[in-house]
Amino acid sequence: MFKDKKITIFTFFLMTVLTVSVKTYFAYYVDLSLGVKGIVQNLILLLNPYSLVALILSTLLFFKGRKAFWLVFTGGTLLTLLLYSNVVYFRFFSDFLTFSTLNQVSNVESMSGALWSSFQWYDFVYFLDTIVYLVLLTVKRDVLSTQSFKRKFVPVMMGVSIALFFINLAFAEMDRPELLTRTFDHKYLVKYLGPYNFTVYDGVKTIQNNQQKAMASADDLTRLQSYTKTKYAEPNKKYFGVAKEKNIIKIHLESFQTEIIGLKVNGKEVTPYLNQLATGNDDFIYYSNFFHSTGQGKTSDAELTMDNSMYGLQQGSAFSLKSDNTFQSLPAILHQKQHYSTSVMHGDYKTFWNRDQIYKRFGIDKFYDATYYDMSEENLENLGLKDKEFFKESIPYLKKETKPFYSHLITLTNHYPFTVDPSEATIASPNTGDATVDGYVQTARYLDEAVRQFMTDLKKNGLYDDSVIMIYGDHYGISENHNKAMGQLIGETVTPAKFMDLQRTGLFLKVPGIKGHVDPTYASQVDVMPTILHLTGIDAKPYTIFGTDLLSKKHRQVVVFRNGDFITPEIKSLNGVFYDNKTNAQLTDEKLIAKATKIKNTVATELEMSDSLLNGDLLRFYNNKEFKKINPADYEYQNGTVSSMK
Repeated sequence: MFKDKKITIFTFFLMTVLTVSVKTYFAYYVDLSLGVKGIVQNLILLLNPYSLVALILSTLLFFKGRKAFWLVFTGGTLLTLLLYSNVVYFRFFSDFLTFSTLNQVSNVESMSGALWSSFQWYDFVYFLDTIVYLVLLTVKRDVLSTQSFKRKFVPVMMGVSIALFFINLAFAEMDRPELLTRTFDHKYLVKYLGPYNFTVYDGVKTIQNNQQKAMASADDLTRLQSYTKTKYAEPNKKYFGVAKEKNIIKIHLESFQTEIIGLKVNGKEVTPYLNQLATGNDDFIYYSNFFHSTGQGKTSDAELTMDNSMYGLQQGSAFSLKSDNTFQSLPAILHQKQHYSTSVMHGDYKTFWNRDQIYKRFGIDKFYDATYYDMSEENLENLGLKDKEFFKESIPYLKKETKPFYSHLITLTNHYPFTVDPSEATIASPNTGDATVDGYVQTARYLDEAVRQFMTDLKKNGLYDDSVIMIYGDHYGISENHNKAMGQLIGETVTPAKFMDLQRTGLFLKVPGIKGHVDPTYASQVDVMPTILHLTGIDAKPYTIFGTDLLSKKHRQVVVFRNGDFITPEIKSLNGVFYDNKTNAQLTDEKLIAKATKIKNTVATELEMSDSLLNGDLLRFYNNKEFKKINPADYEYQNGTVSSMK
């Protein structure tokens, strides 16, 4: 093989396998927070890049001459691009690319500023070997041997690659049983399988999900409804119907985490107005243990869950992937039962997250997108319209709404990479050394001021007193990639258990006739829909929903996370390990462990049920006089023009 002292195709193949794998290790330890612990997990990490890289590239050894070199080079380059795309995506979303997320590429242009902020100075490392090999193939071609690899040995190479995969999988199953069947967390899959095998796994799952819809039947819906009915929590008679036909104003706080409630930086409160509401001495009930339950869809998942009491998809965004599904949404029920007019207001363009399509399925009458607002350069920051300008310009639209109305306002400024004009930064940076955390403090203060201004404007325009007002965070703002700086900010080490605490996004709920107070009830976004239904005097029982009424005496205090973790007043379940929720110490009490195991199994069932609802589009089989299916053809959203065809 080396007799002519030239680089043979087999040597080039080995070089490419090695350098792609080394880059993968670099990504594991520099960019990807996989939570690797112990010798076994590090050994798995050492093994997992090789199998699929070697398998793919070994098939190219069948070719001869320079074509074989170019094909191996192309294969290595494509694998590098896949790796680097995952690195950039992980920095931004703390997750990995899936075939589902590729349907969201229309969002990239709107988020280009945030994506640019994800690039790092050392990123050239990912392409260093690619450049060297390209020079080798184009400038130093004389060092390449045209001697072909003996084809009879190619199946041997492929067999070795496959054997490496099964060895990897065996170690993975030892450390994480039922990895491929029960895991909801992409980080675990990448940690144990590697990014390349994960992509194959994701492709198989995507095909299976598409098949689910084709194979679903009305019997599946019957089984699902049998499950959701067992969760029904009857309304509290004291509160049932107290908000009947009251306006409902829903304020969606982008990337808001309640860890900053009460936090001071340089002696100043970060969110003084929301701090005031959180005391319970104002008009608002403050749910201090309210968590988000979003997955890859982030903001869109929060919208889906709040309005439909179901969970987002395991992979991708339902807004992008299931926009032709049948839904049984809160705004549609309110319209059908009590003649609510419904609207969404947002300072971004209507195609982002495919909202112009999915809202038609939710029965949203009017969608005030960016074309309704003054999008002059001075009014923009980061992804779109500044929150203060957005709220100010939304007041006239709210005043024109036919009462009772249900209006959902989505903020934008407090979004990664958390930038604000220096002239509008009214609190000094905490100077943690992490630009993301430092910026978050300043944009959170700006958001707080915007909400205060909006509440004042609602009062001035007679829209405050007679309205139910919801204020909530959609999902976390600071990912675990910034735990060190976040710990510095809050004065506490951010352990995995503490990071779960940081998933609180808060719910502030003002209901005319109900006095403000602090409620420590554990709840999540899935519980909002049945709560609002009961407040407006509509029984939630006929509908297919997963949450329970927050005000019901039978409310279920189990918060389900999209990755299968959960938290209750007693227990935290994190990556299959159970902790005491008060002390964060690992559970040792056998009775509590048994209780936690039972809850964990129920959580897994619930997520599987929710996935079947979405993947099978089961509500298309719904036939009940309580709800008339939405016809999306009844709705059309024109640029800058209110146009519901209903």
